[in-house]
Amino acid sequence: MGKIAGPSPFLVRVYRATRIGIHLLEGVATTTLLFPLLRPRTQRMLVRLWSSRLLRMLNVDMRLHGVLYTADGNVLLVANHVSWLDVFVLNSVHPVRFIAKAELARLPLIGRMLRSVGTLFVERARKRDAQRVNRSASTALASGDVVAVFPEGKTSDGTDVLPFKSSLLQAIVDANGHVQPIALRYRTPSGRMSVLPAYFGNITLLGSLWRITGARSLIVDVHARPILAARDAHRRDLAGSAECAIREVLLETVVAREPGTPLGQEIAVP
Repeated sequence: MGKIAGPSPFLVRVYRATRIGIHLLEGVATTTLLFPLLRPRTQRMLVRLWSSRLLRMLNVDMRLHGVLYTADGNVLLVANHVSWLDVFVLNSVHPVRFIAKAELARLPLIGRMLRSVGTLFVERARKRDAQRVNRSASTALASGDVVAVFPEGKTSDGTDVLPFKSSLLQAIVDANGHVQPIALRYRTPSGRMSVLPAYFGNITLLGSLWRITGARSLIVDVHARPILAARDAHRRDLAGSAECAIREVLLETVVAREPGTPLGQEIAVP
């Protein structure tokens, strides 16, 4: 099988990156100035619209497979973590409150926007901080919110799942809610799995954005797996079940990359 088409022309990449920068500033202004005046339902609608628009700017087509059980709230979405895009992919499906590492809160502009939309930040270097975040997340879940977490703790190239950490799943156990595993998989329009959006290794955020703007188009498949009841369950069992459910989806396609092949130019082997 041949390789995918080459990257978009340089000027197209610059144009896309500029639009993203403007869009980010609009998001910061909206969440900072307007959100305090808006009802939560309106805030969630704007988050979904903003996230969907961001994906369109990057020519990323989101496709949902399965059913999200988020209508009544008290659901913890548990997903594999590939890219910074994951946050906006999930928000384009259903606005959620994320549990994220505290380093993100200190990023210019992005940190301010994440705080404004109710993100819960955890200091991973402090073991006891997970207890504090779990209490806050449990309260939010019990009140009807939908919360999302990436239990791997860091990003991967998306071809497999890193071991899940269970500590942050205690919140949904305490709230007597449900866990829904979400498998995220990026691919090209021709069906080849792509790790081009992967945000791992030594790549910077700007470097990752520049790489994504070079893709003519991408598809992200969002596989919503059956929900898991958290009542009377142990968080480790929930984490293990969610990890297995997500891994089953990712292993449906094996990615072959010959030595020297750039990221995002892989071939899929059934």
